Amino acid sequence: MMARILIADDEPNIREVISFALERAGFATVTARNGSEALLQLRRNAVDLIVLDIGMPEMDGLELCRQVRKSSDVPILFLSARDEEIDRVLGLEIGGDDYVTKPFSTRELVARVNVILKRARPGEKRPATLAHGKVRLDAARHAVSFDERPVTLTALEFEMLSAFLARPGLVLSREQIMEAAHGPNIYVSERTIDSHIRNLRAKFAEAGCSSIIETVHGVGFRLGAAS
Repeated sequence: MMARILIADDEPNIREVISFALERAGFATVTARNGSEALLQLRRNAVDLIVLDIGMPEMDGLELCRQVRKSSDVPILFLSARDEEIDRVLGLEIGGDDYVTKPFSTRELVARVNVILKRARPGEKRPATLAHGKVRLDAARHAVSFDERPVTLTALEFEMLSAFLARPGLVLSREQIMEAAHGPNIYVSERTIDSHIRNLRAKFAEAGCSSIIETVHGVGFRLGAAS
């Protein structure tokens, strides 16, 4: 069955470009010019994913995400300008699944949509729970804890930690981590991966864990003792 994508952006040319690219890739699309119109479309149409611009009038993308998450876990891919890094991080923390920065490649956007939808399909998800040391990851609830204390992760950090927990004892290269977090054929810089690793370490350190991820110099990273 053809997946339906809602595209919410206040710029007509961006809506048109995204719609064309997604329809060419085999998806059905519906569009909205602002957050209020997007909510109306969601009431009228069952959608499989939302492509959501952060900076929209009337109701911005972050507030729309909050509204959607009150009643739905439909995947959300944020669009953001380059100077909206804080908003991108907040978007992931309140329930977004990924983001693409404007200006973007339509090929990259379609690839990310495919990756997100693949994760959401029944029968293709990770095991219900993963655990190591005092760390526990609950995939169904999208929740992580250390020594029974909750640790709040972004969607990408969650995917990265899942990759480590699924392969305890193995060293993962930056390329393997990149693919686990972003899916195949999507490139992000090594500095971005290192930044996510630092964020994971900081969040677990705040929860009392000083050994969540170890550096193996010249090779990559591996799961620490998590104690």
